[in-house]
Amino acid sequence: MRAMVLFLALATPGPALAQAATPPAAAVANTSFMEPDGDRVMQISTVVPAPPAEVWKALSTAEGWKRLGVKMAAVDFQVGGMIETNYRADAQPGERSNIKNLIVAYLPERLLVIRNVQAPAGFANAEAFSRTATIIELEPWGGGQTRVRLSGVGFRPGGAYDDLYGKFTAGNAYSLDLLRRSFTPED
Repeated sequence: MRAMVLFLALATPGPALAQAATPPAAAVANTSFMEPDGDRVMQISTVVPAPPAEVWKALSTAEGWKRLGVKMAAVDFQVGGMIETNYRADAQPGERSNIKNLIVAYLPERLLVIRNVQAPAGFANAEAFSRTATIIELEPWGGGQTRVRLSGVGFRPGGAYDDLYGKFTAGNAYSLDLLRRSFTPED
């Protein structure tokens, strides 16, 4: 599955690719949990072999977002700015088929909070998805590494949220693994 942003992915390439793309358990940790009111917090993390400043560039620039698997990215990095992506290389900013995430808040090299404001036409449960938020935290992890933790909040009980939670749990793990591998030297 493709996903991100993050929050990112709103495209599903199919079950065969999703199974092949599942990262190894040791590469990505799932520490998701349920809140007392029944809402779920999706929490996926990985350790990236790069310092926070380098990982931050991947989250705050168009070229960096391409490390997460998208082919087109346009980033207006400011509070109220937009991260716009598409899995098609020929896509242009402003297209209805693009994924748009509003930048809600950030702390440089530490935290990015985004919320989806446009899913591609036909994306199931887009309205429910717009009522969730994604928090990406960067933490120095020793040896010049960074732990990247992606949390999704607002996944209420119910069918629409169940569907989204399942898609994005797998998709965000895949996207974080792509990010990690983009910093890993080829053997």
